[in-house]
Amino acid sequence: MSTTFSTTWLERTSASTRYASSLIRKYWDAYQERRDRQKLRSALSDLSDRELMDIGTTRGEIDYVVSNRDIDPRGIRSGMIL
Repeated sequence: MSTTFSTTWLERTSASTRYASSLIRKYWDAYQERRDRQKLRSALSDLSDRELMDIGTTRGEIDYVVSNRDIDPRGIRSGMIL
């Protein structure tokens, strides 16, 4: 009977450890994503209006571009070769 209790305890411990690790990993990923957005916002803000026009955006669209990096505001995927 104590073996069953011991095995159950180990399963609970390992499940809670996985949950905690997963939670920490999610927070770390969110933190890294936020830092990446801040760096991109800073880099885009440092560009001149002419340089922003060359990449197809305006100063007013910087926050949108930073928040939606996977979406091209013109409806064209930047990485596609036509």
